[in-house]
Amino acid sequence: MIEKVNGLPDGVAGFVATGQVTRQDYEDVLIPAMEAMLRKHAKVRLYYELGIDFTGMDPGAAWEDFKLGVQHITQWERIAVVTNVEWVRFALAAFRFVIPGEIRVYASSDKVAAQAWIIESKSA
Repeated sequence: MIEKVNGLPDGVAGFVATGQVTRQDYEDVLIPAMEAMLRKHAKVRLYYELGIDFTGMDPGAAWEDFKLGVQHITQWERIAVVTNVEWVRFALAAFRFVIPGEIRVYASSDKVAAQAWIIESKSA
């Protein structure tokens, strides 16, 4: 399941994933919210928290994630990913070079720092 994080500054999107994430979760929640923001802003920031009860994503969700990232590759200003899932941390480290914006990965215990970084200078 994916839930939108409310109360973030304009130009910053936030989501929390829990349990098993599916393509339907992307189609119902994440993609519509991100597409609306990406149409409105030249650069966007993304806070994506994979909760401690995150169990993974199905292949359809992974494909939707990849497509969204590639289709808007030049629009990512900052991405903060909060997770303790090692394969996610490894994948982000491996593909960090293709993302033109800043990306940081935080442990679940550091989510407050991740939130502070993603909105830094956006709330002014």
